[in-house]
Order: sequence, then structure tokens, then C-alpha cells
Amino acid sequence: MYCFDSRIRYSECDSDCKLRLEALLNYFQDASTFQSEELGAGFEYLVPRNLVWVLASWQIVINRYPILGEKVVIGTHPHDFKGFLGSRNFCMMTEGGEMLAQANSLWTLLDFGNMKPVPAPKELIDKYTVEAPLKMDYAGRKIRIDESGEIQEAIMVRKQHLDSNHHVNNAQYVSMAVDCLPEGFAIGGLRVEYKKQAHLNDVLRPFVVNADDKVLVSLRDEEGAAYVNAEFTAMKR
Repeated sequence: MYCFDSRIRYSECDSDCKLRLEALLNYFQDASTFQSEELGAGFEYLVPRNLVWVLASWQIVINRYPILGEKVVIGTHPHDFKGFLGSRNFCMMTEGGEMLAQANSLWTLLDFGNMKPVPAPKELIDKYTVEAPLKMDYAGRKIRIDESGEIQEAIMVRKQHLDSNHHVNNAQYVSMAVDCLPEGFAIGGLRVEYKKQAHLNDVLRPFVVNADDKVLVSLRDEEGAAYVNAEFTAMKR
């Protein structure tokens, strides 16, 4: 497993001085980026070949949010490659080995010119060491949205939401969805299904469904098609 050390910064914390969910996702994305760059499988390899990895889904289980100043270790490794798909685990631990959060993710390799899936070249896969998947309860990728919910205030995509691929960053979608949760809802688990990309000046309309210990948020276009579906599970007390 590839790992790097960090310390929780004030800029990454919420009003309770605990790590924000969006910041946790950023740590995970940074870990995969750092590993790929060090292995020669990052931007310098992908861009000349017109390739880009796009996130298809997240599953994240959170045991505890680290607090301001706490030292943490972030780890990641790929555990499967099939055709144009790649599966990757992530985790965040304390220096003492306490498991704070675990995640599974599914990525699709695209041709950046036509944004269609392409099989991962063998030379790219060979740069990585495929390891056994982490021990966690794996959930399905698809998220079903009950149409009994309510539409909330629309969100326009601004430059601050975009990443190097010129579409809304994966963590930014989650941040938008978190803003739709009821006051005091403590997030213990998250699943996200990415359906299509949103770009500058697109308008996202949150559709929110409250269901027992879960809240479902679908960020949709003006015709009702989903950009992203997210399922938030309450933290066990």
C-alpha cells in the first residue's frame, strides 16, 4: 500500500474542529495522484496519450473524524483492473494504527478526445502492484432514488468547482450534497454514483429524500437527469 503522512489543518475542519468529509475525499484523491505520479503513471504518462481516469463511484465508511492537529496516515492501492475499469481502496489511519475511514472506488479510463472508455494499456497496469482488497462490507455501485423527495435551491457551477479536467471535481459534488443534509446529521457512511459530468455555468438542482437513518441526494440537470446520486448514512452512536 502506498502511504503518506499528514496533519489535520484548520482549513480542513468544520465548526467542531473535525475533518470535513470533502477534505477526507481530497486526501484520498491526493493519495492516488501521488502514487501514480511516483510510478510514472500520472499526468506525464496520461496526457500525451489522451487518457484520463474518471471516477465512477465511491463507497466510504467513517469510524471517526480526526480532529484539528491530529497526525494521520493516508493509504491507497489498486485491487483490480478489468478492461477500462480500475478499482482502488483508500484508508486514513492514526499514527497508532486506528482505522479512521476506509473507502472503495471504481474508475473508468477514457479517451479525453471523445470521452469514451478505452482498455487500460498493459504497460500502464504493470506500473502498479495490485493488492488484495481491504476488509470492509462492500456495497453495490448503483443508488436508487425514491421519487418522494423535495427539490432544493439550485446550484450554478462556478470556476472554483472545476478541476484540471475542466469539469466539476468529485469532492465538490459531495460538498454540494452535504449542504442539502438536515441540520445535525452526522455522516458515518457515503456512497456516490457519478452519472455524467457538469461543466462551468451548468445548473444543478438537488433532489433530496429523507429515509430513516439515510439521506439521498440527487444532483440533477434542468431536465431531471442526474449528474450525481449520493447516499449518506448516519453515524452509529
